[in-house]
Amino acid sequence: MIALLQRVTEAKVVVDGNTIGAINAGLMVLVCAEREDTEKQADDLLKKLLAYRVFSDDAGKMNRSVTDVQGGLLLVPQFTLAADTNSGTRPSFTPAAPPELGRQLFDYFVAQARSKHAQVETGSFGADMKVSLTNDGPVTFWLKTK
Repeated sequence: MIALLQRVTEAKVVVDGNTIGAINAGLMVLVCAEREDTEKQADDLLKKLLAYRVFSDDAGKMNRSVTDVQGGLLLVPQFTLAADTNSGTRPSFTPAAPPELGRQLFDYFVAQARSKHAQVETGSFGADMKVSLTNDGPVTFWLKTK
């Protein structure tokens, strides 16, 4: 699985003019399942995500996780992260999980996140979403499980 995380001061997802998920300070995370992924990869990615130290401590070093700072977590399904862009000028999405598996793993990831973290908001799988955020830093990291 893949996660593109961004430290934000605020972020939201809008579908059909309605805000369906929003957070203040925390992480906005684009989440993607690949073809061979299972719940194990989802668990591994979530464990790393919740412990990943991207927030500053009192000395200004990135030593605090979203869990440590009790920040918000906005999880947004984003299958295009799995795109193969190595040839041509049109991406191939062959590496991405089929829609049924992608939805299943995203829903599992969200359920596990909600059982481990206080504030979890989400986008909507398969919807035309408008995602807006204020990147804090900017700080952006790519996480991937094998």
